[in-house]
Amino acid sequence: MFFIRIVIELGDIYILRLGHRVNRDKRITTHVCLVARAFGARVCILTGDYDPKIIHTLEDVTKRWGGPFECIYVGDWRRYIKEWKSEGRRIIVHLTMYGVNIVDKIDELRDKFSSGYDILVIVGSEKVPRDVYDMADYNIAIGNQPHSEVAALAVFLDWLQQGKELEREFIGAKQKIVPMEKGKKVVEIA
Repeated sequence: MFFIRIVIELGDIYILRLGHRVNRDKRITTHVCLVARAFGARVCILTGDYDPKIIHTLEDVTKRWGGPFECIYVGDWRRYIKEWKSEGRRIIVHLTMYGVNIVDKIDELRDKFSSGYDILVIVGSEKVPRDVYDMADYNIAIGNQPHSEVAALAVFLDWLQQGKELEREFIGAKQKIVPMEKGKKVVEIA
């Protein structure tokens, strides 16, 4: 009897948080990074004002709850995007309420992701410069109404991966939640 093994090589997901402002965005940017990690992104790239507290917080979360996940700061986001685009099998998705509704493009994005394309997802904080819309391969809306970039990122990552990210095992975790209907239980992992 012969068995055929099919290996699906998924791409990696990177999140680019565009234009972090220390005094205004620290909670939202932290939540963008937490959602990125929990929903299967490999790296969250921060731009704008440098804020070592966010990077430290995410390093601590990853150390305790597992990864892989990395949070880094990049000074020149335009250069980062250009370098990203210059490498093969990579696409850029900009989440914006002005974009094409996710329903109309998700199958195309899933096909690329499942065939090994890495995806850079851009989420803004302040007004997003026009050239981001032009540099993106896809300008995607999670509905065409004002909403939170944290919610948009969570919905996008879930739709892209069809819920499979929720079954993911985190590597190197020191703690793990034991799911239960009532109460809270966290166990230490040896």
